[in-house]
Amino acid sequence: MSDNMSDNDTLFMKRAIELSLENVKKGGGPFGAVIVRKEEILAESCNLVTAINDPTAHAEINVIREAARKLKTFDLSGCVIYASCEPCPMCLGAIYWARIGKVVFANTSSDAQKIGFADSQIYSEISRPPKERNIEFRQLLREEALKAFKAWEESDNKTEY
Repeated sequence: MSDNMSDNDTLFMKRAIELSLENVKKGGGPFGAVIVRKEEILAESCNLVTAINDPTAHAEINVIREAARKLKTFDLSGCVIYASCEPCPMCLGAIYWARIGKVVFANTSSDAQKIGFADSQIYSEISRPPKERNIEFRQLLREEALKAFKAWEESDNKTEY
């Protein structure tokens, strides 16, 4: 166990791994996650991509959504996420948007790549300018769309996040 890990960290990670194994038995992806606050599990989930035909239904996304609903806030500061695998770029973005303060993971992205879950291409695409990506990106009607940004910026009735 590393210097900053506790027995509870091990317990919570074991639960995330258990969820991943249970999901494989159901025909789902080998990923599980739990969110903890003050040493209590707030939410737990697994990968539901194929179960519900939703490419965004990764374990981390699902558990963030569940914890946010339970706490009735989009700000999960003070929470820890335990993931059976190092989060992919989408999940990492969601973790940052949710303001989760600590990520504990088991399998690495390299481990995931060995069984067909490759994040490296996505990371490579993110670092490229839009015109150089493998998916076609076209900008259209920016000036019209900026009106919504200006309206939000000037609104007295907004919740910043």
